[in-house]
Amino acid sequence: MALAKSFVAIAALATLAACSPKSEPAAPPKPAPTAAAPAPAPVAFKIGAFDAAALFDGTIKVANDGKTFGIGRPPSEVAAVLKAAGRPDDSLDLSLQPLLVRGEGKVLLFDTGAARVDFAQGGKLNDSLRAAGVEPAQVTDIFISHSHDDHLGGLTTADGALAFPNATIHISAPEWAAMRAEPRRAALVKAMTPKVAAFQPGAVLLPGLVSAVEVKGHTPGHSAYEIASGQERLLYIGDAAHHFVISVAKPDWTIAYDGDAPAAQASRRALLQKAADQNLRLYAVHFPYPGLGRVKAQGDGFVWVPEQP
Repeated sequence: MALAKSFVAIAALATLAACSPKSEPAAPPKPAPTAAAPAPAPVAFKIGAFDAAALFDGTIKVANDGKTFGIGRPPSEVAAVLKAAGRPDDSLDLSLQPLLVRGEGKVLLFDTGAARVDFAQGGKLNDSLRAAGVEPAQVTDIFISHSHDDHLGGLTTADGALAFPNATIHISAPEWAAMRAEPRRAALVKAMTPKVAAFQPGAVLLPGLVSAVEVKGHTPGHSAYEIASGQERLLYIGDAAHHFVISVAKPDWTIAYDGDAPAAQASRRALLQKAADQNLRLYAVHFPYPGLGRVKAQGDGFVWVPEQP
C-alpha cells in the first residue's frame, strides 16, 4: 500500500540517527498501579466498510520524576508542557486500548493489553471484547506491535494457555527473534510458537487489508500497522508515541521505554510530520481513550486532535 511503502523513508531516517540497537526490548519501569475504575464501554467506529472498536484494557500512571519522560531534563520542564496543555503536572496517564477490526470474514485484534502485569492496572480486554460482541475464540488474527508486556500481556491466560486459541499471531521477525532470546519469555514463546506468523518489516500481511509499517527505535522489530478498506486508511501507531502531550509536542525528547532512543526520536518525528502533512487518521494505543484522531503541526512539534466517533 502507498502509505506502508512511504514509511520506508521513516525507517531510513531512523537508521541514520540510531546508535547501536539493543538486543532486546527494555522492560518498562514499574510505577504504582492506579486505583481501579469501571471500564469504559467499547467505542465503535468505521474504517471504510469495516467495523472497528476501541477496547479498553486499563491504564498506566507514570510519575513525572525525570526517569521516564524527558530523560535528561528537569521534571519542571516536563511539568510546564503538561500544565500548558491543561494536564496535571506531577504524573502522566497512559491508556491501554487494543483495537478490534471486523471485515472480510476476519476478526482482527491489534495488541492484547497488559493483563496481569504489575506496572499497569489492566486486564479488562476480554470483558471489553465480549461487550463488543466478540468471544476470544472468534479472533482470527492478532497483530503484535512489539513485545513489551503491556502489548502482549493478554496473549495468554493466567494458567499459560493461549487466550485467543484460533488466532494467527503476526509479529515481525526481528521482534520474534528478540523474544526468543529472552529467558523470561520461554513459557510465552512456547505457547505462541504454533500460532506465530513472523514477517519481514514493512510486509503486506493481509493483502488489501493490513500492512506492517516499520517504525524503528522502540524495540528491535517494532511495527505500526496500516488498515485499509477501499480508500479509507487507519494507522495503528503502536508505541511510536506514548503520551498525547509530551510525545507529540516534544517528539525529540528521550523516553525511557525506547530501546534505541535516537532512532525512536527520529522515527517519531518523521511519523508525526507525515501524519500532519497528509492528515492521516491515527489510532494511538496509549493516548486518552479511545485513542482515535489526527495530529497537526504546532510550533516545533505537534498537537493531538482527538476524533469523536
